[in-house]
Amino acid sequence: MTEPAYVAVDWGTSSFRLWLVDRAGQVLAERRSGEGMLVAAKTGFAAVLQSHLAAVEAPAHLPVLVCGMAGAKTGWVEAGYVDTPAPLASILKQAARVPGEARDIRILPGIAQRDASAPDVMRGEETQLLGALGLSAAGEALVCMPGTHSKWVRVKDGTVANFSTFMTGELFSVVSRETILSLAVAGADDAEDLSSFKTAVKAAYEAPAFAANLLFGARARQLLFGGTPAAARETLSGTLIGAELAAGLSGAVPKAGITLIASGRLATLYRHAFDALSVTVQPIDADEAVRRGLSMAAAAIWTK
Repeated sequence: MTEPAYVAVDWGTSSFRLWLVDRAGQVLAERRSGEGMLVAAKTGFAAVLQSHLAAVEAPAHLPVLVCGMAGAKTGWVEAGYVDTPAPLASILKQAARVPGEARDIRILPGIAQRDASAPDVMRGEETQLLGALGLSAAGEALVCMPGTHSKWVRVKDGTVANFSTFMTGELFSVVSRETILSLAVAGADDAEDLSSFKTAVKAAYEAPAFAANLLFGARARQLLFGGTPAAARETLSGTLIGAELAAGLSGAVPKAGITLIASGRLATLYRHAFDALSVTVQPIDADEAVRRGLSMAAAAIWTK
């Protein structure tokens, strides 16, 4: 039986993912839960982690490497930031050790953009970048990382030059649940309306200043011309993503196109959005990227 070498953890705001990994980087066991930072801050980070370590029967001596919001100021132990321009290799050198634990537990730092005109921070995405691009990828990459808070990152020769965060996912949640537009999407089923989505993406991309107007149009169109709740939901989603893409694609785009790091439904939505704009995309699975990044970091920290 293959022996585990370390435990990798991606600890987000609302999600927890843990992998038991061998020296070759193969996953031996996996755990997922909703015990993100917000839950763990109340129940205790050590207790949450230990429950999952026990579930995968991780040996007591096994080290643990964590990325994400566990390293935030309101997390378990503040892991700090690497400032832009940030070589991805520097992330490996600044992992913070959790004090008072018998087990060796390290938390990777995030990246900060200390620009008064465009301040920004990321935690967790830097590990995905590391896994997706490697330490010394030559050339320039423009990376789109969809999520509750989407990131657009420009990486040059293995260094994060600058990045921007867009609250696209969170805005969709609030707009579709807490505003008048909740009436338009009430009862929406799982059926996709790709036509409505792509139309909304194009409209918002071409006129992002009208995004708030285009959002209300989903309700007005339904009242005046009919339409399904699913079509309204896809219109809201497409409008917000289209406005994000208008900003993200406003600068120079590398010849290879956009590197899209995403998984699941978000990966599908953003591929459709880029397709609507005829933009070339290089897709990379987000789960694979973060596992690979954690594996690279673990090798750098614990391999003698």
